[in-house]
Amino acid sequence: MKKFVLPAFFNGVKAPFTVFLGDSEPRHHPLHFQTDWLSRERGGTIPQEVMDSIAKLKELAEKNNVSFEELCVYALGSAQQEED
Repeated sequence: MKKFVLPAFFNGVKAPFTVFLGDSEPRHHPLHFQTDWLSRERGGTIPQEVMDSIAKLKELAEKNNVSFEELCVYALGSAQQEED
């Protein structure tokens, strides 16, 4: 399991939110339970484009038989470096 910081919205205000990504149940989105908690307990949401990107990474990892965690480290690490 790997720790990442993704954008989330709380009452329309964008803020960083820590998530953990690892092997998840095949029938659930990798962030399913964390986004459910975020919504219920904190009133926050993760943008749909971020959710779609994570789902696409999961799909690519399965298709190419590579580690989802390591693909996220590579992809999300590269994206964070571009933002800095």
